Amino acid sequence: MQSLTIVRHGESTANAARDTSAEEFITGTRDADVPLTELGAAQAAATGKRLAEFEPGFDLVVCSPYARTRETARIALGFPTAPPVQYDERVRDREPGVLFGLTRIGIQRRYPEEYRAMQRVGGFYHRPAGGESWPDVALRLRAVLREMHGHALVFTHDIAIVLTRYIFGDLDEAEISSQTTAQVRNASITRWERTDSGMRLAVYNDTAHLM
Repeated sequence: MQSLTIVRHGESTANAARDTSAEEFITGTRDADVPLTELGAAQAAATGKRLAEFEPGFDLVVCSPYARTRETARIALGFPTAPPVQYDERVRDREPGVLFGLTRIGIQRRYPEEYRAMQRVGGFYHRPAGGESWPDVALRLRAVLREMHGHALVFTHDIAIVLTRYIFGDLDEAEISSQTTAQVRNASITRWERTDSGMRLAVYNDTAHLM
């Protein structure tokens, strides 16, 4: 792999609805089906214009199969040199299990044992019932990264971007635990380029194209 460019999906309805004072921020849908908002679609279009300027172009495009990433890729990849999209469940969002759609307050009230476990082992290693820990996500990301070649473009989620930094040695567990995935902004671009010493982080969380 010569370069890796990762795009977080545009704003979704779950992102727009998040209210930390309530117990739930979304209900009545699967995580896989959460769509973009009108703003998220506009962000995807702006991202596509920026991606079309990248030299060299892309040899490979991989996308999470979730609705919000599929929509982001469909809108962004309107330029003629874009390769066909390969959908790969290994770059999907973290599976939250029973905690899907709940705020921290909601978890504490509805699943107090899960909340205590999360406090005890830390958010990085905690695996909610029916869900994944951060290392679980890292394991599947390691597998798909090994298969990438040339100049790769990935449409994915905030946790996958943070964990790719972890895999490439840019962050450790303590640094990850001290931040939130929300620091990776919607429709942001992060890019690594190969050097003699390995993959170097060239751009992180860039949203200049959205201004």
